[in-house]
Amino acid sequence: MTQLTPHIFKRFHTALSDVLSELAEEGALPAGLDPAKVTVEPPRDASHGDISTNVGMVLSKPAGMKPRGLATLVGDRMRTDPALGISEISIDGPGFLNFRLAPHMWQSELATAVRAGVAYGDSQVGQGVRVNVEYVSANPTGPMHVGHCRGAVVGDVLASLLAKAGHDVVREYYINDAGAQVDVLARSAYHRYREALGDDMGDVPSGLYPGDYLVPLGQDLAKRYGDIWRTADEAVWLETIRTEAVAAMLVLIKEDLAALGVKHDLFSSERAMVESGAVEASLAALESRGLIYVGTLEPPKGKTPEEWEPRPQTLFRATDFGDDVDRPLKKSDGSWTYFANDIAYHYDKAIGNPNRPGANILINIFGADHGGYVKRMMAAVKALTDGKVALDIKLCQLVNLLDKGVPVKMSKRAGNFVTLREVVDEVGANAVRFIMLTRKNDVSLD
Repeated sequence: MTQLTPHIFKRFHTALSDVLSELAEEGALPAGLDPAKVTVEPPRDASHGDISTNVGMVLSKPAGMKPRGLATLVGDRMRTDPALGISEISIDGPGFLNFRLAPHMWQSELATAVRAGVAYGDSQVGQGVRVNVEYVSANPTGPMHVGHCRGAVVGDVLASLLAKAGHDVVREYYINDAGAQVDVLARSAYHRYREALGDDMGDVPSGLYPGDYLVPLGQDLAKRYGDIWRTADEAVWLETIRTEAVAAMLVLIKEDLAALGVKHDLFSSERAMVESGAVEASLAALESRGLIYVGTLEPPKGKTPEEWEPRPQTLFRATDFGDDVDRPLKKSDGSWTYFANDIAYHYDKAIGNPNRPGANILINIFGADHGGYVKRMMAAVKALTDGKVALDIKLCQLVNLLDKGVPVKMSKRAGNFVTLREVVDEVGANAVRFIMLTRKNDVSLD
């Protein structure tokens, strides 16, 4: 069914409210019926018409009428308004009032769409609401693979829809550049650097990234830095090569995203956030609320008390906000857990910083493997913002790339993955985007 601009549903809702007032003035209905909870939307079954409302069911009790009777009364009056262009009404189910529009209404709507162009359907329902949408946020350890497509497209389209509805949207990519994986990336780049110097390095050692995409980086490092690190200890070159490698991978990632038509307003570094003291600031905010304590946890599922050695840990009272267990904030070596960093990042998104305004709503597009993270992040945001900032996490199930009906397993560590760019170059960005949206994000896609 051709889609109608949201404005026509608002127009029908206004007309319905006016009809309720008119009927009340005539004594056909009691005064004071509140249409605020009445919906006007497309019917679930397109064969029922173009527009549907639940007015009969929502207002039947205060009106003192049966749902179908109230729906008929309202529908008959609305049909007399030529401005609405109603050709037919019907009452379905327990009392749904359905309208079918006359052909001239569709013709008028098409003319409106042509005149408006890309602005067709714009609205201001989200005016004044700031939304931060974080999507993709793939580890900066190589080019994007086909498994990243879905979250990228879902996040990009959702952000566009929110902006079209008048929300103030920030599209954000969180660069996970503070974890152990970027040290592995640096060591992998160093291997390619030594190769570029002419050293016989043999096969890429197990545990490093073997992909040829690091060869140009190694050559570039050799060209710019010469052999200064050829015999140097890792401690001498690790930080510099890590920074260079992450920057080079971000160039690849941004090129891949551009090829897919995916945009971001902001790329935020986890490492920069940690170094700014944001983790300590966010945990101080939790501590001031009495939500951090030192305690021990029960054995995880699958472990008996005999197999579990409890130790005192710094914990967040996540169970006070709907989580299953309280969550550790420090590792045994005294460094912050990934969760502590994520708390700081979400707090920063909520309250804002010089590079990014705060937000009323945070939306994260996560892969399905992050499902266990949902409750703890919801708890943290609720605790830090006193429930004033909403967090909505959308999980994207796997995209299974099939080779003769058999799923292809992909791994950057193993060096066997199909890049996003290869797929886009093969079938085109629009085809990829369309396919990624053909099924709901929480259902697997082959």
